[in-house]
Amino acid sequence: MKITVVGTGYVGLSNAILLAQKNEVIALDILEDKVRIINEKKSPIIDKEIIEYLKNKKLNLCATIDKELAYKEAELIIIATPTDYDPEKNYFNTNSIEDVLEDIELINKDAIILIKSTIPLGYTEKIKKERKNENIIFAPEFLREGKALYDNLYPSRIIIGEKTERAKKIANLFLEAALKKDIPILYMNSTEAEAVKLFSNTFLALRVAYFNELDTYAEQMNLSSKDIIDGVGLDPRIGNHYNNPSFGYGGYCLPKDTKQLKANYKDIPNNLITAIVAANSTRKDYIANTIISKNPKVVGIYRLTMKTGSDNFRASSIQGIMKRIKKQNIEVIIYEPAIKEDYFEGYKVIKEFGKFKKEANIIVCNRLEKDIFNDVIEKVYTRDLYGRD
Repeated sequence: MKITVVGTGYVGLSNAILLAQKNEVIALDILEDKVRIINEKKSPIIDKEIIEYLKNKKLNLCATIDKELAYKEAELIIIATPTDYDPEKNYFNTNSIEDVLEDIELINKDAIILIKSTIPLGYTEKIKKERKNENIIFAPEFLREGKALYDNLYPSRIIIGEKTERAKKIANLFLEAALKKDIPILYMNSTEAEAVKLFSNTFLALRVAYFNELDTYAEQMNLSSKDIIDGVGLDPRIGNHYNNPSFGYGGYCLPKDTKQLKANYKDIPNNLITAIVAANSTRKDYIANTIISKNPKVVGIYRLTMKTGSDNFRASSIQGIMKRIKKQNIEVIIYEPAIKEDYFEGYKVIKEFGKFKKEANIIVCNRLEKDIFNDVIEKVYTRDLYGRD
């Protein structure tokens, strides 16, 4: 099949590579540098499987910035553009999707359109009516940053937001390209599919927030947080995943998806959904206040990245901690090899690791890398108990 994927972030690029194993795929982006890198069979993002597949696998994949070329002959167009949360509107900003839909209507109005971007509940039905286009389908993705292609090769489930024969054909495209066998496939209406995505991510955020609040209690009461979590996690109904304390849930998905779900609950009774959003701010307040109470002159932030094995620090939780500390007129410096500039949003970036360790009175790490702080361990503040995400 001739397929176009719009957007080459984690979702778009991993989908493009997955489907390019057995189909003719064009990846469309607005950034020339990204397009060039992909066409050189290199990855613009850190993801082990994406890097490996681009380098070593036989893929029928090319990247372009040319909309006409990308859309003209495509049978299936997958939209994987960002839908950032707009705090003023209290809703996802879906302009990038609408811009793409407009272009597709002008160039290839018969193409089947599969939205993979995260969207508000009811969006697909609404946009189909507004645009008088029944060819728009929603399919949620469940990918981790840094493991996006792996999660496409070994998916937990495939969900298509339509109960039709063409939905089965779309599901089969993903099924045929995956390495995992016996993948559950669910067909449902679009709004239910949108709800699966938002409720899944909000439950994960709830789990992160729960273990963070457990950790807050343990730290305040001078108890071993690790001992308590180890004991709780051995209950098979609870398990030992998503239980490593952090400075809050961060990254591109969880903060915005929880806020969007809360917005969808506008006139619907709830306690938990609102609390999940509020709990993240409470945790950041607590972490920042703990650091401030130590009266440091210079706070060193070790890495801005969202998690280990990722180069992305968009909406990482540690940035919320930094802002709270800076408000108290305490100097904040950063060590982040992914930043080439001397300053990041007004914070000084220290390039030399030894100098960073020396200048900081307290070194704040959301995720602690083994052995690199042995010489200054008394300076380090972290809530990372397990050395993993």
